[in-house]
This record gives sequence, structure tokens and C-alpha cells, in this order.
Amino acid sequence: MSWAFRPLTRDDFPLLTTWLADPDVHRWWQHDSSPDAVERDFGRAVDRLEPGEDLVAELDGRAVGLVQRARVHAYPADRAVFERIAGRVHPPAVQLDYLVGAAADRGRGIGPQMLDAIITDTFADPDVPYVLVSVVAANRRSWRTLEAVGFEQVGSGDVEPENPIDAPLHHVLRRDRPGG
Repeated sequence: MSWAFRPLTRDDFPLLTTWLADPDVHRWWQHDSSPDAVERDFGRAVDRLEPGEDLVAELDGRAVGLVQRARVHAYPADRAVFERIAGRVHPPAVQLDYLVGAAADRGRGIGPQMLDAIITDTFADPDVPYVLVSVVAANRRSWRTLEAVGFEQVGSGDVEPENPIDAPLHHVLRRDRPGG
């Protein structure tokens, strides 16, 4: 199996629209999946006007997911949440968010493989000391998957949930650079 991560393009928007409309993805991402909303929410990253990256995860050349990756310090509001819950964040630390797009790809080990591959890619930058992810506690599947690929919970606290049906409790998970 071969993983690759490439920048999201507008040509990917129809596929992204389908993924975001999937009930399991929408449950946790809470994005409007209309074409106008996808342009509004992802167009700036495509145009490189955002400090983070929106990456299409490809497995053997087939798009299977989306990974958002950014330095934590590039987003002050995110940094404040991480520091309130888990303590000081070192400037080169990276944060991730992710989704596995098609329902047929979920529950088959693609999520953990994708996470492991993006972590390997992220640690190719020698300045990155660790990766952080904030997950609503109700999304047990997500934080258990993160733990399965070497993340450890480093804090829990209340954050405004994206989905109003969720309690505010979130976990912050961290995976350190190997050997460091």
C-alpha cells in the first residue's frame, strides 16, 4: 500500500462535497456540503491564503480522505484551546484534523493507516517536535484510533462543540517525534 498527500484543488470539491454530506462525516465535521459552502470553507486553502494545508489523502492513487495540517501557532484561537487544556505549546508543534471520506473505507483500517502515514510525512520536517489533535469526547472512535497509532491523551477540558448535540468535553491527544 502506498500513501500520498497532495494539496486539495477545486477539482476535488465535488468529491469533498460528497464526503461532507455523508451522515457519518457530517456528524463530526458539521460542514455545509453545498458547493457554495465548500468554496467558502476550503477555497482560501486552495488559493494558499491560509497558513495551514488541506491535503487529499490517496491510497494507491485513490482519494480516500482529507487531512488538515497546520502549525498550532498559526491559529491563535486553536493555540489558546490547546494551552488551556494541555499546557504550553511549542511554536513548531503541528495540529491535525482528518476524515475518511467514503463509508465503504471506514472500519477497514484505512483511518489508522492514513494517520500513521501523515504523521510520518509531518515528522519529515525535523523542526516538528509533536503533533496535537483535539477531539470531542463523544467521538470515541476518533480518539481511540488516535491512541491506536501512538497518540496519548494529554488533557481534557470543555470547548464549544461543533455539533450542538455534543457535550463540550474534548480530549487533546499528542504524538511525539520518535526518539524525541
